Amino acid sequence: MKDETEDKFISMVTARAETDLRLSDFAPRTVLEVPAHEVARARFPAVDFHNHLDAQEPGEVLRVMDACNVERIVNITMRPGVDEALEVLERFRRAAPGRFHTVAWMDWRDLGEPGFFPRAVERLERLVEGGVRGIKVWKDLGLRLRDAGGQLLRVDDERLAPLFEKAGELGVFVMFHTADPEAFFRPIDRFNERYEELSAHPDWSFHGSHFSKAELLEQRNRVFARHGRTTFVGAHVAERAENLAEVGRWLEEHPNFHVDISARTAELGRQPRAAREFFLRHAERILFGTDLVPEEGMYRLHFRFLETADEYFDYPSHASRQGRWQIYGLRLPDEVLRKVYRENALRLLGG
Repeated sequence: MKDETEDKFISMVTARAETDLRLSDFAPRTVLEVPAHEVARARFPAVDFHNHLDAQEPGEVLRVMDACNVERIVNITMRPGVDEALEVLERFRRAAPGRFHTVAWMDWRDLGEPGFFPRAVERLERLVEGGVRGIKVWKDLGLRLRDAGGQLLRVDDERLAPLFEKAGELGVFVMFHTADPEAFFRPIDRFNERYEELSAHPDWSFHGSHFSKAELLEQRNRVFARHGRTTFVGAHVAERAENLAEVGRWLEEHPNFHVDISARTAELGRQPRAAREFFLRHAERILFGTDLVPEEGMYRLHFRFLETADEYFDYPSHASRQGRWQIYGLRLPDEVLRKVYRENALRLLGG
């Protein structure tokens, strides 16, 4: 029987919900009424500096690009062999010369065999000779890869130094995807704000890894410092979009370092004031990128984020989403948009 002496206000503010609705079925529709602006085409010709097109049909990708004012796409091929990477490069080059650039995927398959490190340098030389504009080093370095002696390979292992030096000599960049979002290094429990995403992809969890996320990023940054003549790109806002002040310090400390914003609109858009200041302060070092299948709707959400002051709208993402929040537009000035969309990318790609 209800206690008639209980204070009604206290009862109201202390009530807790109990429901059988599954979290995966919860799909609220906002009732917030705010201005919305669809941006069909980028305000200036854009270069998508981070995408994966190996499984895509060039003709369909070009249709989307033309509809959205995307001038070029940088395809980070996930086929690690030299011949395989150059085959992908040639397929897109034949379809539309000048519209696509290729970044190679670091080939670790023979890491445990003698002569691997000199061989990696030779492969890079062959790739660049074939037209590749950079090489990507993925997060398995520092998390999973082991050398011939069974030791976990550090990101700053000095045996990799000749490879990074050679990239500088050849005038191509090295893209690092080191570590992952902060939530991926925390327990998958009710306190993890990416619980649903990690439930869909439990293999993305690195909680309890040998090196902490901070240690991995410190190792990577030592590579930037050692190889001042080589250009580096930190994918996904250098995997520290949760702390833009720290990324800003890294950009100031390492003039050879750039970041792309691929797959991090969700993080940037929920901190719009800090993100806008970050873009304004570091406009010459930030690259537009998506890391999502080229689709008109996907690109238009990116443009809306960068170009408008819209509030509380969906962020572009993969199917499992990144977190239960919405984003806010940055309304960047034209001089910043020109750099982020195109000028910075062309400088790294050689025009």
